[in-house]
Amino acid sequence: MAKSPTSDAEFIELWEKYQSPVKMSKILGISERNIMARRRSLEAKTGKQLDTKSAKFQRKLSHISSMHQSAARHHLGIENGVVLVFSDAHFWPGIRTTAFKGLMWAIKALKPKAIINNGDAFDGAAISRHPRIGWDSKPSVIEELKACEMALGEIEDSVAKGTKLVWALGNHDARFENRLANTVPEFMHVGGFKLSDHFPAWIPCWSCWPTEEVVIKHRMKGGVHATHNNAVTSGKSIVTGHLHSLKVTPFSDYNGERFGVDTGTLADVGGPQFVDYLEDNPVSWRSGFAVLTFYKGRLLWPELVHAMAPGLIQFRGQVVDVSEL
Repeated sequence: MAKSPTSDAEFIELWEKYQSPVKMSKILGISERNIMARRRSLEAKTGKQLDTKSAKFQRKLSHISSMHQSAARHHLGIENGVVLVFSDAHFWPGIRTTAFKGLMWAIKALKPKAIINNGDAFDGAAISRHPRIGWDSKPSVIEELKACEMALGEIEDSVAKGTKLVWALGNHDARFENRLANTVPEFMHVGGFKLSDHFPAWIPCWSCWPTEEVVIKHRMKGGVHATHNNAVTSGKSIVTGHLHSLKVTPFSDYNGERFGVDTGTLADVGGPQFVDYLEDNPVSWRSGFAVLTFYKGRLLWPELVHAMAPGLIQFRGQVVDVSEL
């Protein structure tokens, strides 16, 4: 190994500045191989880890992933305040829907304590198990990730400090990790291979519990009576997405009153995410989201925000123009 003209302290200082054997080689006039050999020697000698930029980034992603492992349940412990729940955004490059603008309006007007992304923010059109329909054009995975980053980043920037951001994962969200797990299983635990690695501000889970009597999750029962059946089966007030129907169903028994809520879709019902596989058939879908208000730990009657026309939402009997948001 050629002797470096720099001292150990100088080498470490340069390494911490550039974190690149290529740049170090050019600066010191030593081969990259010898740079890496001296780096290893100094790590053993000093006990100090000299990271490359890529290794540092991967360890950061692993740290984020370990902090935000997809736990089965996430408890919020809401006593009083508002929780906004949206689902099935299927964020698409270049599209900012009326329902999304309505969500931005509601964040400012209602100052929620938590915002729950109740699944399927990521569509995964290019990695679906379903075959391509004709010559339809789908965005790439990276294009979809960028669309999600832009939309969720806008939400992150608009909320007050301390507002909880939770992502109850949906079946479309799962496409990201399922495709990787089945195609390149050798990359398990590598940073960036979990969807949550790319959205560290959002706490991932399968279900979110604002209180012990209310559960928010992407899906449970299916069919036109899903909200009723969910409330009966779960024994709790339950807020789901997946079916895009946007409705509230009350249910009462000897245990009292509870609700089944469907949060609709944050996407446009006629959006490009759906147009081909729907084959121009009518669907009982609605674009919007849910507003949950808690008073002394009790869920009040759930409310819905409905995107009634381009640029217009309706809420509490009022029509709000959100076209400029």
